[in-house]
Amino acid sequence: MPDAPSSAPVLLLALALGYLLGSIPFGLLLTRLAGTRDIRSIGSGNIGATNVLRTGRKDLAAATLLLDALKGTVAVLVAGHLLGAPAAMVAAFGAFLGHIAPVWLRFQGGKGVATFLGVTLGLSWPVALVFAVAWLATAYFTRFSSLSALTASVVSVAAAAALVNDRLALLLALLAILLWIKHHANIRRLLEGTEGKIGAKG
Repeated sequence: MPDAPSSAPVLLLALALGYLLGSIPFGLLLTRLAGTRDIRSIGSGNIGATNVLRTGRKDLAAATLLLDALKGTVAVLVAGHLLGAPAAMVAAFGAFLGHIAPVWLRFQGGKGVATFLGVTLGLSWPVALVFAVAWLATAYFTRFSSLSALTASVVSVAAAAALVNDRLALLLALLAILLWIKHHANIRRLLEGTEGKIGAKG
């Protein structure tokens, strides 16, 4: 990615590009096309892959996970190619923000896990790999999807600082804070011992 330009109009354009791509609610669109129940009326009311899985359609959940990640990756790569490396960073933030707070859905979006992974993949595939490994390892040992996401987000910040640079670490730290805020209910249930485990019924 080229390092320049990075003027304010360019960065605003990158932010808008990222936000528009990130705000595409694939979980809601896919479940509507499939004729399932409105995912906002079941489970957590979330539009992400975990809630899509509660419809009983594993294929739709997998597609939602993939597309929610890819929209973040695409936003980063397009902005980086056309507008430069600083713009790619801004587009990453925009994509994540668009996913968790899409204007089309009154700012009620997903929790950002797949999009976090997607933008990280676009910015640094080794850090994205660390995120994925941390998620899978935590999920394997605890069976908590939420705890896996929380842990992986923190580990990815450390990985970015160690493997890339402080700028990426700061960006991922900001995204991780937002991700933790979106998981506030999950954190409360984890502390109370009432959080549902992966594969649990009901």
